[in-house]
Amino acid sequence: MNSLRSCLPAFIVALAAIVAGTGAVAATPVVAAYVFPQNALLQPGQIDAHQLTRINYAFARIKDGRMVEGFSTDPANLAQVTALRQENPGLAVLISVGGWTWSDGFSDAALTAQSRAAFIDSAMDFLKRYDLDGLDVDWEYPGQAGAGNRFRSQDKQNFTLLLKGLRARIKEEAKKTHRHLYLTIAAGASDDYLAHTEMAQAQRYVDAVNLMAYDYYSPSSDSVTGNHAPLLDDPDDPKGVSADASVRAFEKAGVPAAKILLGIPLYGRIWGDVPDVRHGLFQPGKPAPGGDLPYSAIKASLLDAGFTRFWDASAQVPYLYNAEKRQFVSYEDAESAAGKCRYALRQRLQGVMFWSYLNDPSGELRQAIANAIHEAPAGSESTR
Repeated sequence: MNSLRSCLPAFIVALAAIVAGTGAVAATPVVAAYVFPQNALLQPGQIDAHQLTRINYAFARIKDGRMVEGFSTDPANLAQVTALRQENPGLAVLISVGGWTWSDGFSDAALTAQSRAAFIDSAMDFLKRYDLDGLDVDWEYPGQAGAGNRFRSQDKQNFTLLLKGLRARIKEEAKKTHRHLYLTIAAGASDDYLAHTEMAQAQRYVDAVNLMAYDYYSPSSDSVTGNHAPLLDDPDDPKGVSADASVRAFEKAGVPAAKILLGIPLYGRIWGDVPDVRHGLFQPGKPAPGGDLPYSAIKASLLDAGFTRFWDASAQVPYLYNAEKRQFVSYEDAESAAGKCRYALRQRLQGVMFWSYLNDPSGELRQAIANAIHEAPAGSESTR
């Protein structure tokens, strides 16, 4: 970290950093939440606007190269979410397009100058229609299949061109309206993602990179248990993964720390048939029923049902194990979520984001995040 940053108060994130290519200044830590109601109608009071600085409403989808609503409830839900700005004037509401399931149209939409222009036109129309503050491009993933989606080798360059075109159009709109519109992306926290994108170029056009620092381990793809969202490296981890390693890799690839939002998962992963060795951590396992559990279900169904909580001091995350059921659960709790917020402050990141808001109806984790992100860490020096 350079000397200018090291002398700044730790609770000010990137005060001296003008976000390159966007004209936006990140003066306070960002707390961004993905809100994913799907076909459900959001209820009044369901979202606490005061805990957040940014909402990414998920998801719009791509149909015939154009951005369209994902669910029939979207108009009503978007009206309710944008109305939250009356409670919190500093709240920005973005629409997130794509996601794991609906990224199938990105490769075609980004393929040519003509197709990119059509997508950009539809995106800008969408923002105007719902009075939104910006767009979050959640392409999972350029140059890779993701959930069996169409992809091409040209995606690497076309992703950059798509973002460049969006930024140019947003600048044009800003001249007319004098309103800043955000452009952000959701990024996979892997070397493969970096290898299939041009992050040094692409980051120039975005306000933030939402780093999905979770799913490092998953029962569907890993026959060995592990921390699915470790903050720091565990020397015993056979995969050697962590959020910190991903942040460092993105910085090395050319993404300024001041543009990174560290992802926090409000859900967990569960393995079955796990031997009682090291309380199940880094042991053989198989997918168990309910392999992807929201925090609310973990708290209600597991913490009070014979599962014991353990703490990986190296990775700075908790896990659960039930010797009788031979089940292992990797998850996030209030302690680890707060630790990730403090890490984001120490490393001068733009802030944190989490997936997803509705996984924590009690607000336990969300409150821990809100409290920690506004704390001044004990020291201002980097932990690296």
